[in-house]
Amino acid sequence: MTFQDLPDLAVRTVGGSVVAANDETFAERENLIKAGPAGYSSYTFGHKGQVYDGWETRRRRTEGHDWAVIRLGMPGVIHGVVIDTAHFKGNYPPYATVEACAAEGYPAPEELTGWVEILPRVELKGDAENPFPVEVPSRFTHVRLNIFPDGGVARLRVHGSPVADPKLLAAGLPVDLAALENGAVVEDCSNMFYSSPSNLISPGQAEVMGAGWETARRRDDGNDWVTVRLCAPGRIKVAELDTTHFVGNAPGWAMLTGEVDGEWVPLLARTPLQPDTRHRFVLHEGFEVARVRLDVFPDGGMARLRLYGKLSKAGKAAIADRWAATTV
Repeated sequence: MTFQDLPDLAVRTVGGSVVAANDETFAERENLIKAGPAGYSSYTFGHKGQVYDGWETRRRRTEGHDWAVIRLGMPGVIHGVVIDTAHFKGNYPPYATVEACAAEGYPAPEELTGWVEILPRVELKGDAENPFPVEVPSRFTHVRLNIFPDGGVARLRVHGSPVADPKLLAAGLPVDLAALENGAVVEDCSNMFYSSPSNLISPGQAEVMGAGWETARRRDDGNDWVTVRLCAPGRIKVAELDTTHFVGNAPGWAMLTGEVDGEWVPLLARTPLQPDTRHRFVLHEGFEVARVRLDVFPDGGMARLRLYGKLSKAGKAAIADRWAATTV
């Protein structure tokens, strides 16, 4: 497993935003965090020249460099970045650095302080992904991409582990214990032929079928499954199994079990599912669990898995410890 297998903390689909840039003469800064690879069509000209699916600044004729500030959709520990210069061949920046900071509340871009260099000056290749590991074990909310001196970058990917604010999780409201943005992790699965199981616990609703988890068609007597380590131990009250967009390829049935003292106990018995439907089930909340397994029968696709409940005392302590260990 490499850092690129971890979720992208900055992508638009999880709430990321490019909040500022010093220049975007040729192509808009918002393209930096679009989901999916950058596209390109030859001889497609607008009033600013060739249209690029990325962020491109003017040719600099003065000292200095260009930059863009991104607010992470999921604040967390950054394990690596990808500075993707796809389709930028004669106009990519030769060098870049990345800085990060941790902000309380919702400050304006000019109010951000405490920037830390998490990626020193590196050399970039044109029309390439340019992946770089990051080894700074702190939680950040914003990153700043600096390019030297100017040019175009198609995408910036910021891969890492989300770290939730314990104040929000301890506010007394029901918590999605399986939410990626709260710190939950997909540990393992039987099959990920069409799409990643991490999509199951991503923020927001799936807009298309490819934004969920889908397995290959089984030709044996088994079934597919995925295990999720919850953001912290807790008691689940309601489970949401969402098959939205899966019309002819939804599972026929599903089952949930939770790990209690090393043993797997039933949370939701094998239950029929409907295609293209958000199913909600009230669970017996007597069990405190830290890991949950979703079994689907026999195979198929699911858009989202939500497990709403309350953190246990041990869960609240785990969230607080994670915050303390990653807060600068």
